[in-house]
Amino acid sequence: MADVYIICEGRTELRFVKNVLAPILGSKELFLYPIQIGSRNRKGGNVTFERLRTNVRDQLNSNRASYCSTLFDYYGLPPSFPGKQQASCKAGLSEKAQTVQKELIAELGRSLDSEPLQRFFPYIQMHEFEALMFSDPATFADSIGRPALREDFAEIRQNFETPEHIDNSPFTAPSKRILALYPEYEKPLMGERAARAIGLPKIRQECSLFDAWLTKLENLPPPPA
Repeated sequence: MADVYIICEGRTELRFVKNVLAPILGSKELFLYPIQIGSRNRKGGNVTFERLRTNVRDQLNSNRASYCSTLFDYYGLPPSFPGKQQASCKAGLSEKAQTVQKELIAELGRSLDSEPLQRFFPYIQMHEFEALMFSDPATFADSIGRPALREDFAEIRQNFETPEHIDNSPFTAPSKRILALYPEYEKPLMGERAARAIGLPKIRQECSLFDAWLTKLENLPPPPA
């Protein structure tokens, strides 16, 4: 049994953790609690190291029987974020993500004690949350009430090695591709609906980095009392 607080980039990720991941993993006695980055009086979406450090420090110090992780988009991180510049020289998705995660832990180590830091493990998703929805293009189209987009979504998916590779341009990022085909797409609501319809097993099958994160969550030992 373990409690894990997930610091999320925005409302879409928060809803996904709260309404999709938490109920499923809760059946395995792994209890997830999403937190939107920043203070209670500020909106999410502005991922800076300073805001994250405050959230991580406060959470780990206030509950010493819990873990803490993140759900951020790599390409949404500012250039000054730990590891972002070093990662830009890496070729593969896994190498980029691991570089940022390693440098982030090192930077947090400058202001956090070693004990709470042992209960923190970041997850950096390479592209937007919407990339996961291309794990099953047909179900995605059906779930948002646009079955006519099945072939369009399938064509996007076929152009990339995995859904996690759907790219990083401000004009061709996953959500931009969806909005170009369906301008009325509503990210938090429809993203959650699509994730439910596609199902976690299918997303994990298609998205290896995401699956590795969940596998790590599932294998966490109970934290020291």
